[in-house]
Amino acid sequence: MRNIFLFIRRYRTFLSFLLLQGVALWFLFNYNRFHKAKGLGIANEFSGWVNSKYNNVEDFFTLRDENRRVHQMNDSLMNLLPQNFVSADTSVKLVKDSLPYDTLGNYRRYYFRPAGVVYNTVNSQKNYLQLNRGANHGIKDNMAVLSSDGSAVGVVVNVSPNFSQVMSLLHVQQKVNASLKKSGDFGTIEWDGKDPRLLTLKGIPKSIDIKKGDTVLTSKYSYNFPPGYMVGTIDDVVTDKSTNFYVLKIKPSARFYNLQQVFVVENIQYNEQVNLNQDTRKKIEDPKNYKK
Repeated sequence: MRNIFLFIRRYRTFLSFLLLQGVALWFLFNYNRFHKAKGLGIANEFSGWVNSKYNNVEDFFTLRDENRRVHQMNDSLMNLLPQNFVSADTSVKLVKDSLPYDTLGNYRRYYFRPAGVVYNTVNSQKNYLQLNRGANHGIKDNMAVLSSDGSAVGVVVNVSPNFSQVMSLLHVQQKVNASLKKSGDFGTIEWDGKDPRLLTLKGIPKSIDIKKGDTVLTSKYSYNFPPGYMVGTIDDVVTDKSTNFYVLKIKPSARFYNLQQVFVVENIQYNEQVNLNQDTRKKIEDPKNYKK
């Protein structure tokens, strides 16, 4: 403390000058429109320069990992499943071939389109992502979104010509079918809106042997997501005494804090499945239409 006072005493004249200079500049920029406009312009330029440098540094440290995940996904999925990428112009539309891709008569069902994340939130109870691909690129509502390493991210809920809005798994209204890799039992992934590091899996019966660290995958019963892709791992097992089901805390495998590149996945049989389900409900549950 004594050294601080000695410093102030030694440089009191210079410090007084800086203080008075600051007050003078404050009066100048606050009571003169021209100088105020100039000052705001310089401040915006400086803050923009600082932000751009910060983003460059941040991108430098995350680019290697992101590129590694993208290339890993390209090698393990896209290059091994070339039937997913038949197109005349990938920037506008994807041409779908109805012919089977092998002699066994297996028909393609899912198409993968790459996209970049231009907006993302994780701190709200209703979090969304915005992608730089839209209707002009073949994106539609209800398409699933996977991260660059194939982890579940969310579902497309709105589309414009060049952009699309994705409801994240970190959204209190989002529900996704998921299953345990070990047993195949399925339940529903939800989020309670509290901790973005944990999701909730409900509907798994207590008769199943569950351990911390078990893998949770997208379910084959999902209309949106292709089956077998990572959702996360079990972080905690909560026993609900009022029911016969577990409440499982899931650590998501998608890095929601640093999403840059994603894949938008189209189930080309989505409309057929949904329409059949709706027609069946209408046929069976409406007494006027149901005939024994």
